[in-house]
Amino acid sequence: MRYVPIKRRGDYYPMMSAFDKFFDNFFEDDKADENVRTMAIDLVENEKNYQIKADLPGIDKKDVNISIDSNNLVIEANREEVKEEKKDSYYRCERYSGNYKRSIALTEQCDVKSINAEFKNGVLTITIPKTEPEPAKKIEIK
Repeated sequence: MRYVPIKRRGDYYPMMSAFDKFFDNFFEDDKADENVRTMAIDLVENEKNYQIKADLPGIDKKDVNISIDSNNLVIEANREEVKEEKKDSYYRCERYSGNYKRSIALTEQCDVKSINAEFKNGVLTITIPKTEPEPAKKIEIK
């Protein structure tokens, strides 16, 4: 029996390889802290940009941070809630807190200087414009 390596889609379709690299890290969890949850994310690509939609229900805009670290887009959110109820014969206090974090590797085609973010109705929408890929540089052999 002969071993035949399975090739990735980008090996057959070079135009898709940049998208594949961008998408590869979407399902990797940040294992550093067990109390940190990942958020549901959708990725849409069109000719001009990538668009990321993250579901963050119940989280305020002021509790969301977006940053670029070592060519990774990092989305962090924190939710803390306290509910108190006082009646004649009882007192009830419930606390909830949750941390969310997602790190997404960016490709060379991402224009990190022009990233836009919008937060509306618990959905964070991040738009990352694409740049033109640099043409291959031919090196002369001497």
